[in-house]
Amino acid sequence: MTGRPVSSQGGRARVRTAMRIKRLSLGEGSRQAHGTAVIIDVFRAFSCEPLMFHCGASQVILSGDIEKCLAMRGKAVLVGEQDELPIPGFDLTNSPFMIMQGGSALFGGRAVVHRTTSGVTGALAALATADEVLLASYLTARATAEYIKRRAPSLVSIVAMGIRSIERAPEDEFCGGYIESILTGKPYDHVKALDEILRHETALKFLRGDKAYLPREDPVICLQRDLFDFALRAVKHDGLVVAERIHPVG
Repeated sequence: MTGRPVSSQGGRARVRTAMRIKRLSLGEGSRQAHGTAVIIDVFRAFSCEPLMFHCGASQVILSGDIEKCLAMRGKAVLVGEQDELPIPGFDLTNSPFMIMQGGSALFGGRAVVHRTTSGVTGALAALATADEVLLASYLTARATAEYIKRRAPSLVSIVAMGIRSIERAPEDEFCGGYIESILTGKPYDHVKALDEILRHETALKFLRGDKAYLPREDPVICLQRDLFDFALRAVKHDGLVVAERIHPVG
């Protein structure tokens, strides 16, 4: 756990509070998240969601229940996976590259229902204990950190969701380190991160190119830093949980 002094202005009084940062992992970590929770899924849930908005999605609904997702068929685009496998009846699996290929023709002006084994389920779990739940990847890391700095919460729980929420994954752990470095100034080496990530099975399973639902292009997209100027936050709305875009400034 680390901390840094954060200044906040209220009227004429200037109050300094210490932001505590707690690093957590996996499903257990998502259930232990308090304060502002940052749920990280680089491969691939929260790399997919900013791209859905970029392609024109009007709304992204988070759901862990496959049957409830299928009940929305025809009313929304269904995107997701179960243990990395495509889900029968869904329009698209959980692939940033496939989302980009679908583009505005598939997503423009439409709601999306998103189901994943790690990121989405972790975010839904964190909503039970955290004050606020942010959805992060390398694509939105700096915007997420800048939003946190502006809000200056007393506690930030950074949760790396890992492989199926049960095994640590280097891309999520390093992304957590990158966000922490922006918040605190702690050193971060992206070259080292890329070296370790690309040698790990979490990336190699894509790079081998032997499964159509794991495109080679996905890691290339997911490891791009700070492509978007907005962060994502999970909120409850009309009985649903939706991802909404938030901007660090304004």
